[in-house]
Amino acid sequence: MSERQEEMLYTPTIGITIGDINGIGPEVIIKAVSEQKMLSFATLVVYGHGKVLSHYKKLLEIQRFSFHQLQQNEPFRKGKLNVVNCWDENFEVTPGEDNQTGGKCALAALQAAVADMKANKIDAVVTAPINKNNIQSDEFQFPGHTEFFTQTFDAESSLMFLCSDKLKIGVATGHIPLMSIKEHLTQPLIQKKVQLMLNSLKKDFGIQRPKVAVLGLNPHAGEEGLLGKEEQEIITPAINDFKEKGEFVFGPYPSDGFFGNHNQANFDGILAMYHDQGLIPFKTLAFEDGVNFTAGLKVVRTSPDHGTAYNIAGRGLANEQSMRSAIYMAIDICRKRND
Repeated sequence: MSERQEEMLYTPTIGITIGDINGIGPEVIIKAVSEQKMLSFATLVVYGHGKVLSHYKKLLEIQRFSFHQLQQNEPFRKGKLNVVNCWDENFEVTPGEDNQTGGKCALAALQAAVADMKANKIDAVVTAPINKNNIQSDEFQFPGHTEFFTQTFDAESSLMFLCSDKLKIGVATGHIPLMSIKEHLTQPLIQKKVQLMLNSLKKDFGIQRPKVAVLGLNPHAGEEGLLGKEEQEIITPAINDFKEKGEFVFGPYPSDGFFGNHNQANFDGILAMYHDQGLIPFKTLAFEDGVNFTAGLKVVRTSPDHGTAYNIAGRGLANEQSMRSAIYMAIDICRKRND
């Protein structure tokens, strides 16, 4: 058998955490994995509870959906959607409600998936949306999944990398208040984030000579210092460092003109300076199929690029495309890393 044939046969095991059981996570999981051909590309394991999936299947009147409820220590079955029950106590599913049950169940599912990942039982994890407030506890004190996975898997740093087929945007600073950005933004930080992006574009997406754009922090990228000096003192020196190494890193670009002129089409990756500077254009241009990928980890973690959406939970209105894309991207990255 040739190496190419062996590669085609590689089917990673992908864990999917159920997220907040009262949000749209269970619904988009059910809809996404109902695509039967997905089970030929990977072994899929949902971490949550079978009763949650059964509840939404009945509520939403979804006919073509089934799963295999795993018993204790039972191996995962290929060709089936496997479900791991992550808690024993009685619970109530209340779609659209922000409550402690949703946070408690989301954390239990996340902890079970991480334990299996550390035990090499799964190759990647796709996380359904959590409520960043109700999940907080003595065991989870993080702004979000990105920071949790970075610390849990002992990474020095990571990159929140929003990805789709047409657009890939990372952020230098993530879940921090807007007023704190200036004190966090340094030349070493930007260099670290650009390097993480370059590494990921090469290793995870197979782009041998990636071209990266770096956005400015201030309006008009500082207007030669008139509207701020961060571009001159921090961002440009970081960019020049990569140019001296022969990397294709350019900028800083004013973000409004950059996207207004559709300049994103000329680059493989874009580094924004803060959360909304990157996520607003990404969700405007790629919301339906966008994926949040945590680059820089030794493990693979993806998620849909939306939240719990309590306002439509349990109503059958949630679009599953972002979840589907997150699963397929996890499969693709596992295969790239397995080459």
